[in-house]
Formats: sequence, C-alpha cells, structure tokens
Amino acid sequence: MAFSTTVGNVLRQGAARSTQAPVASMLNYIRCMSSSKLFIGGLSYGVDDQSLKDAFASFGDVVEARVITDRDTGRSRGFGFVNFSSDESATTALSAMDGQDLNGRNIRVSYATDRSSGPRPGGGGGGFGGGGYAPRNGGGGW
Repeated sequence: MAFSTTVGNVLRQGAARSTQAPVASMLNYIRCMSSSKLFIGGLSYGVDDQSLKDAFASFGDVVEARVITDRDTGRSRGFGFVNFSSDESATTALSAMDGQDLNGRNIRVSYATDRSSGPRPGGGGGGFGGGGYAPRNGGGGW
C-alpha cells in the first residue's frame, strides 16, 4: 500500500513539474533517489567498515560504509555498500574506483539496486528444511 501511494505521489509530482510523460519522469526520479548508494564487490577479506569508508572518503561525504559479513561466522562476504550524501560524489567515486586495487584486490563498483522484499533464491531461513519453498509436486504436508 505504501509503495503504491509513493508511486502515485511521484507520478503526480513528475507530471506537475515536467512536460515529459509521467512514467519517464517517475523512472528518472527513482533512478536519482538511489544513485548515491554504491555496491562494492570483490573486497579483500581484510577490508572492514572503516577502511572501506577511508577508501571512498576523498570523493565526498560518506554517510555510511558497510562491509557485509556472514551472520554465522562474522567473516566478510567480499562485498559492501557505500552511501554518499550526494549523487555527484557517488558518480565521481564510481568512475574513479571501479576496477582499482583495494588491499590487493581489484574491486567492482556499481550503483546499488534495492533488493525486493520477497523470498530470496537459495532458501536460507530459519530452521526446518531450509525455508520458503513449496514442494515441487504441489502436494501434501510433512
């Protein structure tokens, strides 16, 4: 419900501000909303939140830098995210850092995309049977 309200508001605002088609305006607005968050892949296991922030700080105000860790082992999963306060800083950082060496590994930098809230591939989940999948034959219980 909240998503549809947000989309409706974006469409109305875009149509009021622009002579472009509302859908094009909405897509442009959504792209700009999330363009200050970067995905950083190929990280060395030695990179932590602070060293990731330090590596990107010269491009602008880093709001947050986070290396994603395995919840069971606490070990880095080899990727992270950097949020900038401005889209321009993120764009500059992406251009400058993509393919560069950080702690002995060439990193990949791209704009982050929002993950859907639905079930994720690979199951995961809490306990009995690896979570979230229905039987292939559509049939009966346990």
